[in-house]
Amino acid sequence: MFSIDKDRINKVGPDQACAEWLLRNGAFIKWCGSKKYLKDYNLIPQEMSHLQLQSVDATDSAIHHVGFLYFSGCKHIEQIKLIQCPYVENEALSLLSCIKDSLKDIEVMKCKRITDEGLLHLKNLIYLENLKLGDMPSIKNKSNVLTELSAALPNCKITYN
Repeated sequence: MFSIDKDRINKVGPDQACAEWLLRNGAFIKWCGSKKYLKDYNLIPQEMSHLQLQSVDATDSAIHHVGFLYFSGCKHIEQIKLIQCPYVENEALSLLSCIKDSLKDIEVMKCKRITDEGLLHLKNLIYLENLKLGDMPSIKNKSNVLTELSAALPNCKITYN
């Protein structure tokens, strides 16, 4: 069973360890102050203790909830895209609460394992400004989910396509 590498986190810091996990699993990352996403694991700077993760694009990646523990300690992640992530399920969304203080934008689309219960975990992301959802066949009561999310996140623009 996969688990996070705590020794690696202690050695390189949470942002680099998280970036390494994301890139190894097919996601793209953007550092604070950068305009471009990094797509190649081999291009991670060796001396990067000053770099902090700002954005994650996990479109079509192989990330899984166990790896979401790598987000702990990342203090500057503002945006996450979870689009067509076949291994992302409800528990993964619950683990995003560890970055709730910085997360402003999240997109969850075409993730077939996410159910109503999973989306309701997003109520804990109290500083969200934008939440884009859609095309998730396991959502059974879309209107109820949207009502609960809207009540819990009054300052967030929520769209469901």
